[in-house]
Amino acid sequence: MRAFLAGKKDLPQAEAVQAIIEAGTDADLTAALAQLAGGVSQPLNVLRDDLLNLLADIEAALDFADEDIEFVGRAELLARVQGAIDLLETVQKQLDDRTVSGRPVRVALVGLPNAGKSSLFNALTGAVALVSPTPGTTRDYLTQLVTVGGVTIELIDTAGWQGASDTIEDQAQKLGSEQTNRADVIVWCDESGTFDTADERRLLATGASILKVRTKSDLLPGSLSKGINAISVSVLAFGGLNDLHSALHDTVTSLTRPALAPSQSRCRHHVIACLEHLREAHALAANNDTPELLALALRGAIEPLSEMTGAVYTNDLLDRIFSRFCIGK
Repeated sequence: MRAFLAGKKDLPQAEAVQAIIEAGTDADLTAALAQLAGGVSQPLNVLRDDLLNLLADIEAALDFADEDIEFVGRAELLARVQGAIDLLETVQKQLDDRTVSGRPVRVALVGLPNAGKSSLFNALTGAVALVSPTPGTTRDYLTQLVTVGGVTIELIDTAGWQGASDTIEDQAQKLGSEQTNRADVIVWCDESGTFDTADERRLLATGASILKVRTKSDLLPGSLSKGINAISVSVLAFGGLNDLHSALHDTVTSLTRPALAPSQSRCRHHVIACLEHLREAHALAANNDTPELLALALRGAIEPLSEMTGAVYTNDLLDRIFSRFCIGK
């Protein structure tokens, strides 16, 4: 805040510091560093300066309305306003194309009891899930944040599919089904490598991306999953884990884009407001309406631009932005 108030950083650059702290992926970090370097505010500042100069020319023409002086021609006026519209429409598209997940990608390990899900969970996370040759060891679901190739995921170990023999098992199945339905990616573990067609239809209905993993491949030599696009993995023999890491990374990164930094999320409604005023200004100029109305429309466009960059701000806005910088004691 002191750097902003002293003019050392503009508002998007100050917010970029928070975005760097909270970056969950390499892409998030790259976007935040670009914002810190001025990648967001520089084109907006250039646009604001141009609109201020254009407004000054129009208001000067109003002051010398009785003189035969043309400060800015109609063709140039239309071209500069259209250029501003084009730039902001590009900014708006960039904002709309990005997703604000606010959470890691959810990856659920699913399959029959004793399919090696918990062993795989331990191998991927370093956590200690209870592992036993007795089917149905996992009753609740376990979660752990893991970084795969610079992308943070939430890995979820669920109870194996089976009929409920008691109330606890029934609850375990419901919890597992709930986590599966909420998953972005499903890692389907099957030690036989056959991957039942009915189960596949059920998993596809969730809308999640599915990775088929033939577990315990050291116990069943050969490719039982031949013809099926599956990754063979052996936790005990450390086989196939790199292939699984690579497949997870490719699948997760295809689902994610850099999250919006706080300033970009804050700027969305400012961009919309600025575009509305610029389009009004363009229509007024095209119809050769009174310059007073044109000047009013340009002032309306400059105001949200000023709020985006922090050239105009309120104490309430600063409180909302900088209160998020507390990262613990």
